[in-house]
Amino acid sequence: MIDDARIDLAAYLARIDHVGSTEPTVETLRALHRAHIFAIPFENLDIAMGRPINLDLASIQAKLIAARRGGYCFEHNTLFAAVLDALGFPVTRLGARVRMGRPASDPLADTHMILAVEADHAVWLADVGFGGDGLVEPIPFEPGPAASQLGRTFRLVAEPSPSRGAIPAEPVRVLQTLHGDAWFDLYAFSLEPHLEIDYELANWFTSTHPSSPFVRGPVAQRQFPDGWLTYRDGILARTWVDGRSKSSHLTQDELLAVLADRFTIELPPGTQLAQLETAIQQETALPS
Repeated sequence: MIDDARIDLAAYLARIDHVGSTEPTVETLRALHRAHIFAIPFENLDIAMGRPINLDLASIQAKLIAARRGGYCFEHNTLFAAVLDALGFPVTRLGARVRMGRPASDPLADTHMILAVEADHAVWLADVGFGGDGLVEPIPFEPGPAASQLGRTFRLVAEPSPSRGAIPAEPVRVLQTLHGDAWFDLYAFSLEPHLEIDYELANWFTSTHPSSPFVRGPVAQRQFPDGWLTYRDGILARTWVDGRSKSSHLTQDELLAVLADRFTIELPPGTQLAQLETAIQQETALPS
């Protein structure tokens, strides 16, 4: 399937409030990446409303830009890749296996979209669609020293793949983040470029299969320079990069107002979000 839609750069730049340079440099790449994750939330609310996730560029622009909604990885990174293409950045679309601490010996399917972007004679890993634990800015694509970003630390490491069958397996790269004193695997990926049909298949699985975490109920995340806000399983949680957090349980009656006020996601009055966890509201906070 060929997507002939064109990106509306002016509308996108206004959506993320970017007024700086658009020259294809690493400074521009960093600025756009940061602005995107702070402006456009991560969410799966269409799934919770029984709607399909459409990955054509026209649908993504209508949702994330015109309607000022959010989306999940395929929507975010498809949009970001189209912007980078239009600005003259060479972009390779890739896929990753999410780990979130899961051992390499027990892999999940390739259901996450990431980008390799060339800027200033180097290649960078860009990912505006992973949510709260994800990158704030791109990092060098080659494994190397750890990078600190707004209180969070990331690194890429090379990991040998177990050899199976007649063809030797290529090493994979693993994105890790520092949790306390230990490195925590976020996802692993190879260098095989992905096509639109690869993402269509992964999106179908992620948005419909009973084992997908995104069909179990509404999820919303919003990033800030000092931390992130998350809604999942009926719990609204605010986490700061210094380790503080507070959380509260939301009822379905409270959720739409919170999505509008805290996540900048406005849904029509009376919208029903499936599989909502309801509970009596309560506040908990860790000591400052």
